[in-house]
Amino acid sequence: MSAYHLAQLNIAVMKEPLDSPVMADFVANLDRINALAETAPGFVWRLQTDEGDATALRPMGDQILVNMSVWEDMASLSQYVYKSDHADIMRRRREWFEAMTEAFLVLWWVPKGHRPTINEALDRLGDLRQLGPTAKAFTFRQMFPPPDESELT
Repeated sequence: MSAYHLAQLNIAVMKEPLDSPVMADFVANLDRINALAETAPGFVWRLQTDEGDATALRPMGDQILVNMSVWEDMASLSQYVYKSDHADIMRRRREWFEAMTEAFLVLWWVPKGHRPTINEALDRLGDLRQLGPTAKAFTFRQMFPPPDESELT
């Protein structure tokens, strides 16, 4: 059993302000998708304000939303992202968000019990954008094992 959990950050550039008609269906699904995450096997924690989501947090500018969470392992996060109702919403992202040319999702391992900060997450995204996937910052396409598992190999 690993002493690490998997953290993820993804960002998205909104096509319109959050209160616009273009974004209405996205906003209407936020509570349902967040609740789905919180009840998913392997879910540990997610970034949120008192309102229950992270849409008010804009560390990268007014048009950029951030989503950050921690999961027990890669299998749990993958199951939620690609095989739950979240996948249906994700397939619609082009309705609400601009296509991005740079990395917009980053994964990294954190010690169990650690809750990453926004600055930590943005640093990891910067590392991924600058260096490509490494054990410090990676993607679903090129994953790295938790540090304590890589020490065994």
